[in-house]
Amino acid sequence: QVQLVESGGGLVQTGGSLRLSCVVSGGTFSSYRRYWFRQAPGKEREFVAAVTWSTGKTFYADSGRCRFTISRYNAKNTMYLQMNSLKPEDTAVYYCAVDTSALAVLTTAPGDMDYWGKGTLVTVSS
Repeated sequence: QVQLVESGGGLVQTGGSLRLSCVVSGGTFSSYRRYWFRQAPGKEREFVAAVTWSTGKTFYADSGRCRFTISRYNAKNTMYLQMNSLKPEDTAVYYCAVDTSALAVLTTAPGDMDYWGKGTLVTVSS
C-alpha cells in the first residue's frame, strides 16, 4: 500500500523557520504531482505548494510565495517544504498529498488528491 509520512513540524516563534519532509513509499508513479496542504482548526484544508515530480516545476499559493520553498530529492523519494519568516497565520496541520494525474492546469482541491499523509503540526507563536 502507498504510504506518505510527514515530519519536521514543531513550535516556533514568529519569524522562525522549519523544514517539513514527506517520504512516499509503497508505490511508483510515472507522472504525478506532490502537494503540501494545511488545515487550521475550524478552517478548510487549503493548498500551500506543489511540485511536478518529473520536471521539478513548482507552484505556490499566495500565502507562502516568497517565504516557502518546495523541493524534491528524487534519490530518496522525499519532498521538502522550507518555511521561512513564519507567521501565526501559518499555524496548521500540514499534509503531504499526491495527485497522479499531473494535469497541465494545476488543481488545488483536496478532493482531487489520490493519497494523503497523516499530517504534521506546525505552531507559530506570537
